[in-house]
Amino acid sequence: MKKINILLGALAIVCGMSSCNKALDVKNPNNQTTYDFGATESDLKEALVACYNRIRLEGTFARVGYTMDAVRGDEVWNASQIWYLPYDNLNVANTDEIGCQWIWRDCFHVVNRCNFIITKIENAKVSEKAYNEIKGQALFLRGLAYYELATYYQSVPIFNDYNQYSSLETMFAPNQNQDAVLDQAESDFKEAMAMLPSRDANGEFAKGRATNGAAAGYLARTLMFRHKYADALPILKDIINGKYGHYELMADFGANFKEGSQYENNAESLFEVQFMDHDQQGTDEEWTPVNISSNASQGHAVESNYGPSEYGSWGDLAAADWLYELFKSERCTDGKLDPRLYWTLSTYEAEYDSYTGTKTAAYPAGDPRKNELYCNAITATPVSNPTNGGIPVAKFTNARLGISDKIVTGLHCGINLRLMRFSDVLLRAAECDNELNGPTEDAIKWINMVRKRAALPELKLSDFTSADALFEQIANVERPKEFGCENGRGIDLIRWGFFYSQDRLNQIIAHSSFNAAGSSDSSISYYKPGHEYFPIFQGTLDANPNLTGNSANDNHDNAEEFFAAGYKVHPVVK
Repeated sequence: MKKINILLGALAIVCGMSSCNKALDVKNPNNQTTYDFGATESDLKEALVACYNRIRLEGTFARVGYTMDAVRGDEVWNASQIWYLPYDNLNVANTDEIGCQWIWRDCFHVVNRCNFIITKIENAKVSEKAYNEIKGQALFLRGLAYYELATYYQSVPIFNDYNQYSSLETMFAPNQNQDAVLDQAESDFKEAMAMLPSRDANGEFAKGRATNGAAAGYLARTLMFRHKYADALPILKDIINGKYGHYELMADFGANFKEGSQYENNAESLFEVQFMDHDQQGTDEEWTPVNISSNASQGHAVESNYGPSEYGSWGDLAAADWLYELFKSERCTDGKLDPRLYWTLSTYEAEYDSYTGTKTAAYPAGDPRKNELYCNAITATPVSNPTNGGIPVAKFTNARLGISDKIVTGLHCGINLRLMRFSDVLLRAAECDNELNGPTEDAIKWINMVRKRAALPELKLSDFTSADALFEQIANVERPKEFGCENGRGIDLIRWGFFYSQDRLNQIIAHSSFNAAGSSDSSISYYKPGHEYFPIFQGTLDANPNLTGNSANDNHDNAEEFFAAGYKVHPVVK
């Protein structure tokens, strides 16, 4: 009996041990790693949400990654004379983190997460439809990140396989030149175009996800940066003709700068960054990518820089006087002000009072909105900064929405940032056609579509005797009025070569002039050659021995390379 009891006891211990071992094989779903996550469609869809989350960071489009391009352009100047100042002056040192490191860091967060999906999906169990939709979106977002990196930093490493992060040898990659980075962006956008549905598919693709139209628009942008006008024009024409879904100009220009489902992701938007409406947000502000609060505000902070101090913003940036004067220089067909002035700059114009309840050329008879545009007009132009003055920027702020008193400084603005609108497609098509063929009826037609929305008199082909003359109209009249203070002007000045021709440099110096603290100055008069790009952060160069600095690190003038590539700069035409 004693031997039987010992045997039974031993069997019980063995069985207990085996049952414990079986229990230990159970994986904790809350402790997954990149090795066992990403094998299913559900996993990859979750990872895709994380990719979109990364374009809503400080260094991508929640603030710095968006506003820095306007700062280096000629439509905005630094009213605080502190924050952003060396970027406004285009002579920043490579030890400044704001633009030298934050944008780089957060764009590579996007690249990293997109690479996870692009690599993992090849061995995942997904349907063909899901494969195309998931990978297509990841490709678009990665292409967007590389486009930003190439146009901010010129030369950066290229990572296109998640397995590159598995060893220090491949992780510490060297820079690739700007052409190689833009080649990668072009490749990503082309592949995404072939895989993604259009916004006409409705559902989430009509509510902010990347579509083939978004990929086509950004491919055209990327091509135009390297003056590939013959390649870009057919793509832009296809977008206009509806090949990638239906797009149209909103009758109300202001509909592009309001929050709410009735305005956001509208028929004019090719792609926009999604932010929560101000009354639906959490309370925690996530300024850095390490924050993972479930109660994040999920708004942006563009308003913090653009808005005036008296509205509770920081009063850092103000609009250039030339932009204001440009708006005032041309009247609508009924003699009233261009409605885009109202939505671009927070100025008070006395004549707005007479517009209330009156239909104007921009809001003609039969339009149910009448002049809702001017009903909440401010009664005096606020000063951007109490010390240095300046005209506050209205776009992507709550200045015209009557809720500035409900928004505190920080990541709380809920207006989606429209990164590409149909009006950009039209004006880019006109630019490409002009570059290839000189002034044409088509180019004038596309420009007039944008002007007609603002009720401005139509242009005539006979008004323009040369490609140079029409280019001047596009570059320094039509685009500033339509896109003033939006992301993209700094990129335009680079691709047009305005830093590499003395008459053009003089022009943007004049545009950038301002009066602050009783003296006149111009931010671009401090420009150092090569600093049209931002330097690579010294800490990043120290961490990666294979990296080298760019033209801003070396104060290298890019003019020779620009002209060696066969690019030309249009002379100034008055």
